[in-house]
Amino acid sequence: MPMLKLIMFDLDGTLVDSIVDLTNALNYAIEPCALDKLTVARTKDLVGEGITKLIENLLEPDRSDLHALVLDRFMAYYSDHLVDFTVPYPDVVETLKELSPFKKAVISNKRESLSIAVLRELGLLQYFDLVLGSDSVSEKKPSPKPLLKVMEILSCRPSDAVIVGDSNFDIEAGRAAGILTCAVTYGYRDAQFLKDADIHVDRFRDLLMLFAVR
Repeated sequence: MPMLKLIMFDLDGTLVDSIVDLTNALNYAIEPCALDKLTVARTKDLVGEGITKLIENLLEPDRSDLHALVLDRFMAYYSDHLVDFTVPYPDVVETLKELSPFKKAVISNKRESLSIAVLRELGLLQYFDLVLGSDSVSEKKPSPKPLLKVMEILSCRPSDAVIVGDSNFDIEAGRAAGILTCAVTYGYRDAQFLKDADIHVDRFRDLLMLFAVR
């Protein structure tokens, strides 16, 4: 294991379990579209690429005129119900406290303002030096651009950094950025999507032993 200085985290499915709030917001958003309600399991399959892409995937190509309406409804509802049911995964708070020697950042495909709001509401924002969302740079994961931006701002080299996430988008972004990749297996993606990660952990607190904190 290289000597690391920077740990970059995905948000949804890695630090917090937000799937019920996302499902509720999506179901509110698509009410005018006569679509079947989404289940939590279906939402897990859809999330990861950001809300704009998710809505595109939900709507048929000939219903693209509804995209703006659905997006507006999602944003209005979700902004008011960010953490109704959203909680940090087990041991996240305690582990983040013990990872204090490292620089830490969140890179989410959720919009930056929403990512910051979720972290603040759950008492997690204080543990991070930087938070980037889907609208923070010109491209989002699986592009390496947000990871490279974090390393630039926090003055770290690829050899100093690792990304921790629950999806193939995190792993692909990390590999493209030339950094170590760590997949968490408890999140939203099945193991088959995580096979290319350098490291796999089943519990968030396993990061402490992995990064030689204890």
